[in-house]
Amino acid sequence: MAKQRPLVIMTPKSLLRLPQATSRIEHLSDGRFFPVLPEPRVDEDKVTRLVLCTGKLYYDLKGHATRENNEGVAISRVELLYPFPQAQIMEEVQRYPNLREVVWVQEEPRNMGARAHMSPRLLQILPADIEFGYIGRPERASPGEGYPAAHTIEQTRIIRTALDLDLPVSVNPKKQPGER
Repeated sequence: MAKQRPLVIMTPKSLLRLPQATSRIEHLSDGRFFPVLPEPRVDEDKVTRLVLCTGKLYYDLKGHATRENNEGVAISRVELLYPFPQAQIMEEVQRYPNLREVVWVQEEPRNMGARAHMSPRLLQILPADIEFGYIGRPERASPGEGYPAAHTIEQTRIIRTALDLDLPVSVNPKKQPGER
């Protein structure tokens, strides 16, 4: 790269000591950066919903009690938002022959976070026979719930909706133009 740029990492403190969020030194020295990380050990033929998310939410989804024995859902982490990793996302979509829907899941409100950047790009590249949806908080003026108990309730709702194939994908009736 001709012009070097600083590395900027935004992460909550909870991931600093989380064992699942660490890498061995060999991976850092001999490995490479992957813009999209697929969930390991997934039966690709049984997956009908692909959940795309970033950061801490992946660990919340992966560690939730309803995730165990839920073979219809695969979770992929998008580690690079810009430039948009179109080829890597399409590789993920094509991995699952019975895929019916792709959802963007975030804990930030709908008008914040990466949804505004990711949704139009995902809608452009996804095949017409695959539904696209959003799961997260409705639009808000503030990113926080205000009370820890309210945050926990809302976070649990987001995670359960993402992992439960029987729940509707669009949790907010106010869809943006072009969203299904």
